[in-house]
Amino acid sequence: MRKRKIGKTFSYFGSFVELSEYSLRAAELLIKTINNFKKDTLDEKLKEMHSIEHSADLKKHELLNRLVKEFLPPIEREDIISISEKIDTVTDSIEDVLINLSIFNVKSIPKEVLEFTEIIMNCCKSMISALREFENFKRSKILHTEIVELNRLEEVADELYVNNVRKLYRDGSDVVTIFTWKEIYDSLEKCCDACEDVANDIELVVMKNS
Repeated sequence: MRKRKIGKTFSYFGSFVELSEYSLRAAELLIKTINNFKKDTLDEKLKEMHSIEHSADLKKHELLNRLVKEFLPPIEREDIISISEKIDTVTDSIEDVLINLSIFNVKSIPKEVLEFTEIIMNCCKSMISALREFENFKRSKILHTEIVELNRLEEVADELYVNNVRKLYRDGSDVVTIFTWKEIYDSLEKCCDACEDVANDIELVVMKNS
C-alpha cells in the first residue's frame, strides 16, 4: 500500500515573518548604499533593491493565493490581507527612498540621512521581532513590549524628521535643494510610519481576539 505524503503545514504567521525579512534586506541595502554613496552605482543598487521588492511581492501573492483556498484561517481573512499588504508597503517605501535619490540626481548624502537609515533598519528588526511573537499572541508575555518598542522607534524617527526639515527651511537658501531634501525626508519618515502600521494591525488582532 502506497504511503500518503503529508504536505508541509502552511503558516500565515511564518509567512508574515518571511515578508518582513525582505523589508529588513531592503533596509540593509539602503543603509549600505547610503554609507558608501556613489552616484555612478545608484542604478545598480536600484536593480538590486527592485529584485528584493519583486521577491517580496511573489511571497505576498503566494500567501494571498493560499488564503483564497483556506477553509479556516487562524485569524480573520481581512486581517491577514491587511498585515501582508502593510508589510509589503514597508519594503516598497524603502525602495522609494532610493528611487527619490535617483530622481532628484543626488550627488552627496548629509550625515542626518545616515542616522535616519539606522532608525529604519532598527524599525524593521523590531517589526520582525513582533511578528515572530505574533503567532503566540494569546499567551505571549513580550508581544506588547515589542509593539511598544516599535512605537518608540517611530517617535524617534518623527523627531528626527521634524528637526531635519526645520533645519532645512531655516538654513537652506536654494529652493530646489529644499524641495529635494524635503521629499527625501518625507520618504524616509514613511518607512518608519509603515512599520508602525504593521504594529497597529497586530495590536488590533490581539484586541479582537482577547
